[in-house]
Amino acid sequence: MDTDSRTRVRPAAASLGIWALVLLAAVAGLHELWTYLAVRTPQVSEALAGGMVAAAATALGTLPILFSQTLSEKTQDIMFGFGAGVMLAASAFSLVAPGISAAAALGHGPWGAAAIVGAAILGGGAVLLLMDRVLPHEHFIKGKEGADAQKLRRTWLFVFAIALHNVPEGLAIGVGFVGNDPLRATALATGIAIQDVPEGLVVAVALLAAGYSRALAVGLGMASGLVEPVGAVLGAAVVGWSAALLPWGLGFAAGAMLFVVSHEIIPESHRKGHEVYATAGLMVGFVLMMALDTALG
Repeated sequence: MDTDSRTRVRPAAASLGIWALVLLAAVAGLHELWTYLAVRTPQVSEALAGGMVAAAATALGTLPILFSQTLSEKTQDIMFGFGAGVMLAASAFSLVAPGISAAAALGHGPWGAAAIVGAAILGGGAVLLLMDRVLPHEHFIKGKEGADAQKLRRTWLFVFAIALHNVPEGLAIGVGFVGNDPLRATALATGIAIQDVPEGLVVAVALLAAGYSRALAVGLGMASGLVEPVGAVLGAAVVGWSAALLPWGLGFAAGAMLFVVSHEIIPESHRKGHEVYATAGLMVGFVLMMALDTALG
């Protein structure tokens, strides 16, 4: 190895080491929080555990970037489609349907239950739209958006975009553990974790293609998954505070996920001419999540 190669490798290794320490500290903190919550609020601790599994799946998906940066655009679009299918099925079977049942259990008739969950879905989408407009971030498709986007470094714009993408998944996991039986909640968390593996890989590949170093792309991809346990705890804590909030929370999480699917994932998977492959991935993801939900729930 020549001098220039060694010079390039050393900073990359040092950067990767720093990211590893940051992630280990974050995981240790989440474990301590989980231990504390397991005694005081079991449902919230279960939601945190589900969120941590999803975060670990995201981190796992980024690891191939350390060894190879080749991932065809067609494969990326299939992965995007697969993730969209999982999220669509999770919204329908693990969030909307239980939300309507929860509203009916509170004494609302069919139309009233549908109205509550429908309003919550629209509310979830509206909040994500507001965040999309207000927070500065950079889409992989449309470039920079949000207030003062030109003033922030592109790295942090990508971080904001990734966080926006993962917040609904974390909320869905948290609300799912409060609003469903354990098996159905586990199915929801499992489905989201499965689609987080290719999602982590796609995010890392996109960052690498945008010019970031291999270590930084992997580190940011791993860190992006840490939003999910935080969102899971927030969703479980808020909905667990009052039974009347349960149908609203389930609908809100579904609406947030639907917004991400329609606003970001499907357009991204269709913009390069691989619509058929992306659609096939979506259908496979939808069927897999449906099977998980109905078999375990």
